[in-house]
Amino acid sequence: MKSHVLLGAALLASVLGACAPAVTAPQTGRIVNAVTGEEGTATFTRGTLTPRLGDPFAPDNATIRIGGRTYAGRTYLIGNGALPGGLGFSVAFGASSGTDGSAVTGGGTRVEGGRPVPAYTGNLIARADGDAPGILTCTLTVDAQERGVGECFDGAGTRYALQF
Repeated sequence: MKSHVLLGAALLASVLGACAPAVTAPQTGRIVNAVTGEEGTATFTRGTLTPRLGDPFAPDNATIRIGGRTYAGRTYLIGNGALPGGLGFSVAFGASSGTDGSAVTGGGTRVEGGRPVPAYTGNLIARADGDAPGILTCTLTVDAQERGVGECFDGAGTRYALQF
């Protein structure tokens, strides 16, 4: 009986230990200036890229670093839509023979469109403090695993592409 309890505790500890980094690590991505090609980083607090009742005064959950500046802001996601699923392609061949000398061969191919992936849309408003304050406004599309894409504009109208 005692070994079952210890085995269960060890199994639970290993499962929790394996999940902890994935749950607590921030979601990191990149941002690219569409004019200059300069790249930066975008970091989101894990677990905050899901739709929920919004609190416009909640703490910041996003940090963007690009062009020697650091922007901090808050995402807000609403509704749901769908991202297109990927394409699938498969090829199969088979053959069999019987004891009576008969033989059968066959083959097949299949191409299919993947099922749409649930997605959420929203925005991010981030600001940079300092001698020359700045702002980034971004439109986001995020899936259930908190991966996504976006498009941002700064106060001068420069466009940025965002992947995370």
